[in-house]
Amino acid sequence: MITQITKGIKISVKTSFEGTFFKNYKLHYAFGYKITIENQSKDSVQLTSRHWQIFDALNEIEIIDGEGVIGKKPVLKPGESHTYSSGCLLTSPIGAMRGHYNMVNFTSTRRFRVIIPTFKLHAPFALN
Repeated sequence: MITQITKGIKISVKTSFEGTFFKNYKLHYAFGYKITIENQSKDSVQLTSRHWQIFDALNEIEIIDGEGVIGKKPVLKPGESHTYSSGCLLTSPIGAMRGHYNMVNFTSTRRFRVIIPTFKLHAPFALN
């Protein structure tokens, strides 16, 4: 598990290899990831949007920006956490993801970024 804390917000990431399949006549590698966002600060915060960089060993970097996470904009009081699962498809058995969440602090009304640490995506058979 990979973890990082930014301004009292702890991000934990666990990855999994889900298998291979053909899509549009190309072999794809499916990866899952489970992210827990834990508010270790003294203020309530809300996740408003996300920014991802997806690295695929055989393709250019893919950038994804969007509102919330899986259709939600969770509000986290001090000590609360939010966990969600998602995934991505790569054309290579090796890749990585990183990014950040845009959040707002309800006490100060300030917006801030929480870093999502770089996590590797690899099929078990692709590494020695």
